[in-house]
Amino acid sequence: MQSIVAAAITISVALASNARAEGLAPYKIVGDGIAKSLTDVPGDAARGRALVLARTTTCILCHSGPFPETRFQGDLAPDLTGAGNRWTVSQLRLRMVDAARFNPDTIMPSYYRNDGLVRVGRSFAGKPILSAAEIEDIVAYLATLRD
Repeated sequence: MQSIVAAAITISVALASNARAEGLAPYKIVGDGIAKSLTDVPGDAARGRALVLARTTTCILCHSGPFPETRFQGDLAPDLTGAGNRWTVSQLRLRMVDAARFNPDTIMPSYYRNDGLVRVGRSFAGKPILSAAEIEDIVAYLATLRD
């Protein structure tokens, strides 16, 4: 099991470095979501799960969920169990892209913004934290989490 987690973390670190080199794909916010995929292709739920559990994305530091193999899950944010019931794919996508749209005081990072951010490390300044593909993978996974 540890080798799977280590592989997921290695993949996540490599993907995150690619995200920092990538520009932002255009997207349109309609109501409380982003209906159209950032990549025009469906995300991969298995990769999304690995990203959620990777410490580099920080999801698991604040959220808990149906991850029995993962110790030290967070309790600062909503449990991800049932996320696919609570939010639509469109809403999940916007929460990942820019959570501050829902709550300006949120501690959740805006994973797909590169402007107007404060307290950003030099290596992330002007760059998104996650790539469009990573966002879509995570959204695909969260959409599968049903009660």
